[in-house]
Amino acid sequence: MERDRKLRVLFIGDVVGKPGRRVISRLLPDFRKESNIDFCIANGENAAGGIGITSEVVEELLASGIDILTSGNHIWDKKEIVKRIDGLPRLLRPSNYPDGVPGRGAAVVRIADGVEIGILNVAGRVFMASLDCPFRVSERKIKEIRKSTPVVFVDIHAEATAEKIALGWFLDGLVSAVIGTHTHVQTADERILPGGTAYISDAGMTGSFDSVIGVKKEHVLQRFLTQMPIRFDVAGDDLRISGVIVEVDIASGKASRIERFQCRNTDDQ
Repeated sequence: MERDRKLRVLFIGDVVGKPGRRVISRLLPDFRKESNIDFCIANGENAAGGIGITSEVVEELLASGIDILTSGNHIWDKKEIVKRIDGLPRLLRPSNYPDGVPGRGAAVVRIADGVEIGILNVAGRVFMASLDCPFRVSERKIKEIRKSTPVVFVDIHAEATAEKIALGWFLDGLVSAVIGTHTHVQTADERILPGGTAYISDAGMTGSFDSVIGVKKEHVLQRFLTQMPIRFDVAGDDLRISGVIVEVDIASGKASRIERFQCRNTDDQ
């Protein structure tokens, strides 16, 4: 890979349940080829039954063409992952968990011709669990990653848009992209910040769009109307992949383009 060539990185928004995995396996291999994708990141914290992830699901998603998986506040919801995450180097959990928590929150991956890409996963604190400060943790982790590569992607898994935007400005010029996840609703605020960092508040959801953020509509409506505990089941119609494609200069790590997309599975229509 020529050092002056742009790196094309695909970031896929939260994969929800088996329907999300199914649309990934059906569409991603061809989409990667058609879009000349060099590397693919996806948030997989809801990929097993709509909440959490398992080692088996990790391997399924990696086999479908995803290179590394990020996560968020639901990373521990399938209990087996607590014991297995240390043996899954391509699954990240938020970096701002306290010291001693299993797994890792950052990685540097070597791709074609020795080019390396850094990936950092952090979780927000507004309306979420009180983890370590995502700003200070990101600052420390990025200093370490940049010793290996200037190409750095950050998944900020957070509820509050303001917190995500603030992190984007805080890291502008230090990383290639700051991409929000968690809300399952793709935002229309993608841009390149002045320092060369690509930003979007939320990459969106991969799964059923005939739903309420991936869950069967009738279950969510019943919960809102009655305020009673209702089991949420993953919806399975109108499947789409949502995300962004970011072009990055390999030498500088600066982004030159960010494009959001939705790829629809027409086989189920």
